[in-house]
Amino acid sequence: MSDVALPFDSFGVSHKGCVREHNEDNYLLEPRTGLWVVADGMGGHEAGEVASASIVDHLATIGIASSAPDLRARFEDRLSRANAEIRSISESRGITIGSTIAALLAMDGRFACLWAGDSRVYLIRNAAISQISKDHTEVQELLDRGMISAAEALTWPRRNVITHAVGVSDDFVIDFQQGELMPGDIFVLATDGLTAHVTDAEIEAAVVSATPQAACEYLLQTVLTRGGTDNVTIVLVKIGTGRNGQSLHPDLSRAEGRGR
Repeated sequence: MSDVALPFDSFGVSHKGCVREHNEDNYLLEPRTGLWVVADGMGGHEAGEVASASIVDHLATIGIASSAPDLRARFEDRLSRANAEIRSISESRGITIGSTIAALLAMDGRFACLWAGDSRVYLIRNAAISQISKDHTEVQELLDRGMISAAEALTWPRRNVITHAVGVSDDFVIDFQQGELMPGDIFVLATDGLTAHVTDAEIEAAVVSATPQAACEYLLQTVLTRGGTDNVTIVLVKIGTGRNGQSLHPDLSRAEGRGR
């Protein structure tokens, strides 16, 4: 494996919120393999949890890739397996279940963000936040067509209807953006339980000077204080530098884990 990867400091939290009885979100932290994931299941009464858990369970088997293209190929293979498993469960139960996904892959000084649905990936670079992902929702399509305004989108009756998810069809759509990692970059992966209650500016302010754990816990508490109308999951990844500014081997990554 190349030794040019930057070290990562990451943390994740997940909570059922203040209204829902069950938490159908899942997340995965695998810094040694260069993978971080949030998944928001849908299908009602624990079925959504099955879908998001399938994604996390399959992606957890990726292992150490030999290159960035190999990591991407392994990711797509495991996600395809999860999609097939979710489809099989749906057919056996006679219901439709599925899950959003937002993922960060990082290796050899490069990153790729991949997503399906309305879980998001943000990048904070040079103290400025940008949304890397683009929601797969009906309301986003209407915005893109100029049929509604940004103000109308905030209260649109079907604003939570997603147009792409893993497990809802044999062929699933996943979008991606890629680029070069920079020391000091901060990635925030989150389900819509966060973005329903916290603005982009508030996310930026919470993460720029805090540790990943402190920032995640603060953002979660903010959501719960504001009513927590949905499950909420947050994963935060900070990119560091090695000794004397030199890059470190990814084995020095911290905060491995997975959540349910």
